[in-house]
Amino acid sequence: MDLFEYNKQQELKESGPLAYRMRPRSLEEFVGQEEIVGQGTLLYRAIKADRLGSVIFYGPPGSGKTTLARIIANSTRSSFRQLNAVTAGKKDIEAVVQEAGDTLSLSGRRTILFIDEIHRFNKAQQDALLPAVEEGRIILIGATTENPYFEVNGALLSRSRIFELRPLSENHIRRLLRRALEDRERGLGNMNLELTEEAEIFLARMSSGDARTALSALELGALTTPPDERGVIRLDLSVAEQCIQKKAYAFDKDGDAHYDLLSCFQKSIRGSDPDAALHYLARLLKGGDLKSIGRRLLVIASEDIGLAYPSAISIVKACVDAALQVGLPEAQINLSQAVILLATSPKSNSAAQGIGEAMADLERRNLGELPAHLRDAHYGGAAKLGHGLSYKYPHDYPNHYVKQQYMPDALEGTVYYHPGENKNERAIRQYMQDLKKEE
Repeated sequence: MDLFEYNKQQELKESGPLAYRMRPRSLEEFVGQEEIVGQGTLLYRAIKADRLGSVIFYGPPGSGKTTLARIIANSTRSSFRQLNAVTAGKKDIEAVVQEAGDTLSLSGRRTILFIDEIHRFNKAQQDALLPAVEEGRIILIGATTENPYFEVNGALLSRSRIFELRPLSENHIRRLLRRALEDRERGLGNMNLELTEEAEIFLARMSSGDARTALSALELGALTTPPDERGVIRLDLSVAEQCIQKKAYAFDKDGDAHYDLLSCFQKSIRGSDPDAALHYLARLLKGGDLKSIGRRLLVIASEDIGLAYPSAISIVKACVDAALQVGLPEAQINLSQAVILLATSPKSNSAAQGIGEAMADLERRNLGELPAHLRDAHYGGAAKLGHGLSYKYPHDYPNHYVKQQYMPDALEGTVYYHPGENKNERAIRQYMQDLKKEE
């Protein structure tokens, strides 16, 4: 780093945007992505031991890709260089590669090259990196918001480990907001600020997992809100709304209105009204909580559609996964597809009723002993106890069916599954009846 770059970095640390100033400086300060950089994980150990190989960080904006690269820069003994694929060209890459070779020859130190938005490099630019990465002159750290399997050369991928970063959770964002409010060195701790719980939850929820968005909104509110008669800058829900430029649709800190919306949403789908269901989906999307919408859709696929259309849950799962991967605003299309599919599907609650009755019986009935012929006969002494001895293997019989008792004696004859009247379950009922005719 030359003198001008050093001065620039120092100035940013003191007067740069809050999100920049509050970037974690170590793995211990890093928030979120515990499954990737939590203590004991592969990446955590590699960074701590300064034994990192080439990696690509893939995830949405504000999830910590650049922050992780800077933490690595602060903890490595290797030379560290950075390029942004938006502005860098092939000549810049060649210059870094040449410099990395010189550094390795003169000092024995390798060079870590961080390339932000690596998906912006074309094939020729990516190919220019390949020999240096393959020879070990350069350890590549790529960051991308796009799927690297589509945007990065296969040759580079095969020499790199890919880590997918997820959007930060609401609790992660709230921790970062509180840290910024308390930090006197880099944050807003020297200002007389009061962030209401309602506003804190709103900023965390509306940021859609992007820490940068939440911190920028907090800073905007702190700098533009006049102090009250006590000299306190009070950031309430109305201020948070203006700063993040999203309206608090029926928002309340206890989440009652949110759950009311989810209830209306599910009941509209259950009632086969796709228009009402889309209306409530739109209102839920304004809240930005994709995970709760996705969870509810997966529940609906089994609770309200179930065996009337068994493939619905597979399609809905694909739509939900796609929504979480692409994020808003495009995620609304994936979720709309799932909602319309569910609302217009035949309905059955037989799966929900069946397990509900079975669970209730655990509390209210004598369950009796497990049938001896169904018990495991493989562990020591089991056969002497008569376990599994009279079991009939259904695949040895015509149509893979043979009559035998499966329920405990105390529950024999109990029926939990009652097939519905939809086309699919009528076929199930007929199949079961046909089997029993052969007894």
